[in-house]
Amino acid sequence: MEISGLLNLQGEMFLLLVAGAMLRKKGILPPAAKDILTDLILYLVLPCNIIHSFRMELDLGVLKSVLVLIVVAVMIQVLCMVLSRILYNREETGRKKVFQYATLVSNAGFMGNPIAEGVFGAQGLMYASIYLVPQRIVMWTAGIACFTESGSPREVIKKVATHPCIVSVYIGLALMIGQLPLPEFLGMTIKAVGGCTTALSMLLIGTIFADLDLSGMVSMPVLRFTLVRLVVIPGIAYLGCRLCGVDRLVTGVSVLLAGISAGSTTAILANKYQGDVEFATKCVVFSTLMTLVTVPLWCLVQ
Repeated sequence: MEISGLLNLQGEMFLLLVAGAMLRKKGILPPAAKDILTDLILYLVLPCNIIHSFRMELDLGVLKSVLVLIVVAVMIQVLCMVLSRILYNREETGRKKVFQYATLVSNAGFMGNPIAEGVFGAQGLMYASIYLVPQRIVMWTAGIACFTESGSPREVIKKVATHPCIVSVYIGLALMIGQLPLPEFLGMTIKAVGGCTTALSMLLIGTIFADLDLSGMVSMPVLRFTLVRLVVIPGIAYLGCRLCGVDRLVTGVSVLLAGISAGSTTAILANKYQGDVEFATKCVVFSTLMTLVTVPLWCLVQ
């Protein structure tokens, strides 16, 4: 993607974010809008977007790249897990929980797909959907364990296996591997609904920003975390992929999604499990704003 196209994509996402914040500030979107938009995205829009991304001709080269991508995604999650265990041991308990979870779980579930699609097209979106599978597993296991004991293995497996985005990956893989056609009206509907992903995701993030107190948001701990989340993790991922000769598209998708901000669920879980919710919110907000700078820079080095 040319730099002008990338800047246009970032500008579009920023304006959508501002629009969401303004709609919330004006009261057009009520407080309950965040929950409604979240469910709408997770249970309908994003699954349609994922299924549509798999509607392409089967290519053995693509299948090979998918296997490599899964390995890369797993290794990145292992890296995140190691960093979360060694970097924050001197922090007080409330902040330590926040740092550990936010290092493990990024906001790639909301922001990663539209960015990957905008930069790399439909195949990039399909790769992003695959990349996110290991992160979703970590989110409901080691991620939850940062704040509390995770549930039984059976509960964890059920949550992961039945998540709408994971189910849509199953469906997409079946369509691609079996080269199964869909009725034209159904394919058009899935494409149309999935095309709302970027707009609704950024409007949602905008509504979250609108309800936050941003005073004193920037501090040295927040800056250090943001450096780890947006620079160190994708930097190591980039060097590892280049040294191992990983395909350029797989490298690009992996690095971009590795460099997405702290997951918005960080503040939600901090509030529920006695973490430092105010500090968690600052980490999420500041790291998200900084992606407007770091994502274009990472695209330039691909």
